[in-house]
Amino acid sequence: MNYYNEIKEQLINNEVYKKVKDYSKNKNELETYYNVGKLIIEAQGGEKRAKYGDNLIKEYSKKLTVEVGKKYDYKTLFKIRKFYLMFQKVATVSRQLTWSHYVELLKFDDINEINYYIDISIKQRLGVRELRYKIKNKEYERLPIETKNKLVVKEETKVSDFIKNPIIIIKNSYDYEKITEKGLKRLILEDLPNFLSELGNGFCFIKDEYKIKIVDRNNYIDLLLYNIKYNCYVVVELKVTELKKEYIGQISTYMNYIDKNIKGINQDKTIGIIICKKGNEFVMEYCSDDRIFETNFILN
Repeated sequence: MNYYNEIKEQLINNEVYKKVKDYSKNKNELETYYNVGKLIIEAQGGEKRAKYGDNLIKEYSKKLTVEVGKKYDYKTLFKIRKFYLMFQKVATVSRQLTWSHYVELLKFDDINEINYYIDISIKQRLGVRELRYKIKNKEYERLPIETKNKLVVKEETKVSDFIKNPIIIIKNSYDYEKITEKGLKRLILEDLPNFLSELGNGFCFIKDEYKIKIVDRNNYIDLLLYNIKYNCYVVVELKVTELKKEYIGQISTYMNYIDKNIKGINQDKTIGIIICKKGNEFVMEYCSDDRIFETNFILN
């Protein structure tokens, strides 16, 4: 087989297809690049010898940039080869994502991390910029080990599994040591979509300073959220000190109030999230109520 001519023909067909079959050009592009990657590997003598075949990619890229187009340079062919190798470890190439999505994932060697970003990109309908943002903030790395293990074995997850630790709140100019609870809440509300994304999937904002009346006294929940996926209310309390026993008592009271007075009979029990810090370190603290989850925040 003349591998170069076969690769050239596939790339030319792809360029033509993109001009006349716009509705399905993404699917065709992914299939083309997958097939071209396979041909490159075969031309290099197989996967075991492929890493020694850079000269062949350089040779092909010089000819293709002249005969097909400038974008098929060495870097592009190298990515196409890696794309094929990556998907020898993944079950299928999802046509719901674009080539640009996959380029962002080529930097990873951990197939579980790749699968995570593919999955959330599809479920959350992430654009390339949104995916890049999650990768930059190391979303997968900040997931609990237990969550990562559940994802590998496809075990059922719960709402707390996707709460990142630490939660990143973007505000470079803010003095971390002098931040108050009001200041922390203001930063969260200034970029609410980012905060909800940090908590996980399915979180919706209801209200800040949500007023509830316990006995004859008004109390205010810092943030009241709802999780559509897990069908439950979420009480969020913000603290700028280390976790204290009274914080757990406080949030438990709020959660019980929501369960008794707000929650419907078809909704699951309210959960609570305490966001706090301890000195200059970010550590997990133990909470006795398994409906309460404690995480930390960091101003990035």
